[in-house]
Parts: sequence; C-alpha cells; structure tokens
Amino acid sequence: MKNRLHPFRKKWGQNFIADPNLLDRIARTLNLKKNNSILEIGPGDGLLTKKIFSNVKEMVAIEIDPLLIKHLSIRSDLKGLKIIHGDILRQDIEELPIENPVRIVGNIPYNITSSIIFWLIEQLDFWEDAHIMLQKEVAERLIAQVGTKQYGRLTVVVGVYLDVNLCFKIPPDVFYPKPKVDSAIVRFTKKDVPIIPDDQYNKFNKIVKSAFLMRRKMLRNSLSGFEINDKIKDEIDFSRRPETLSINEFAKLLCIE
Repeated sequence: MKNRLHPFRKKWGQNFIADPNLLDRIARTLNLKKNNSILEIGPGDGLLTKKIFSNVKEMVAIEIDPLLIKHLSIRSDLKGLKIIHGDILRQDIEELPIENPVRIVGNIPYNITSSIIFWLIEQLDFWEDAHIMLQKEVAERLIAQVGTKQYGRLTVVVGVYLDVNLCFKIPPDVFYPKPKVDSAIVRFTKKDVPIIPDDQYNKFNKIVKSAFLMRRKMLRNSLSGFEINDKIKDEIDFSRRPETLSINEFAKLLCIE
C-alpha cells in the first residue's frame, strides 16, 4: 500500500504504520486469543488487520475512507473480515455484526482522540479492553498525577470509569506520512466498579468541565454556578484549585447540588 500513492486526507488524520517491527510489537501487546472478537477502528491499509485477523475468532473493521474500503474488500488474505464504511463515532457496538464484548484496537485520527475516548465510555457495556494509538501528550494527560500540569478534565472524567496503561511510545518516523508528534499505544480497561454511576455521567462531566475551564481559579469561583452543599464544604476546601483534587474528591462534588 505504501507504493499505491494513496491520496491521504488531512481531514481524516491518516498516518499508516510503515515499520513491520512495530506491527509485530503491537500484535504481541494485544496478546490475542483464538476466541477473541476484535473491533478495529481505522484499519487503513490493513497491515495490522492482517496480523490480527488470522489469530482471532471474528473481526469487524470500521473505515471512513471509501478508497481504503475498496482496497480491503478485494484482499484475499482478509476474506471473511467484516468491513463497515462509516464513522466510528456514529457506531453502536451492540448493533455491529460481531459478538460482544469486543476487544478494540485502533490507530485513530488524533484530532478526534477525546471524542473516541468518550465514545468508549458511552459504549462501556460492550467492550472488554481497548488498545488505542494516541498522541503521546494525550497519553501523558490520561495517566497524569494530581497537581501536575498534564492533570485535567480528561484525566478525571476518564479516570472515574477506566484504568489507563501506557504500553509504549512510538516515534514519528515509523509512519507514512510522518506525523509531527510522538505517539503511544495506550491500553484502556474498565474499572470493576465505576467511581460514579452511569446516570451521573453528564452531571459529573459538567462539573469537571466548569472547574478546569478556569483551572487557575479557586473552586469557589469556578463552581459558583452550582449550589454547594455545606457537607461538601466541610470535606473539601473550596479555596483549592481543580488540579489539586483527586478523582475521588471530584466524585464527591456530585453532592454539591
């Protein structure tokens, strides 16, 4: 595919893996089992798809580029692969032609990384784990410690539902076209018990977003639009700034209204 002069679309953030050693390393990291059902986001030229497909029970690939759909569909080594032309953010795993919970793998467009992570949270009941290639800086935000510059809304909202492990980092020169940033493979798994219940997700997201929109301000200012429960005031000092609160302390803020 590298020699096929594929017209890369900036709007779809296309960067294909050119290093066979990296493909092998990703496949090893996945620790595939013969009974696995795999959902691949953005199979691209199908090089990683091929390594996965022959080692699992079934596989669905979601691709937005019609030229790549055509390329994948005529490959004899991918016969039996279920290929869907579409945007992953418009898909419900439950409705895909595959048994769930699925295992997810994806080399995703970096400009929609946050949207895809929040999509994972919304689809929580239908997947087992997810290995996603992200921009390294986003990966570092996901695993950031309280009080650091990287710690923010993404860290907190993701952290109430998911455990995040940075598997390894990847330099730009193993891709074509070459991106301007370093990348990383991140593994997401679900917490046994979410820190907040599903029906509180929208409210929690709103509170955390409000806090970090003014991250240099004290909570009493950034959360002034919320009715603050006196019990919470006793537990959490509202002269603190949001980056000093742990994920569990943020969860307590659900009682502020």
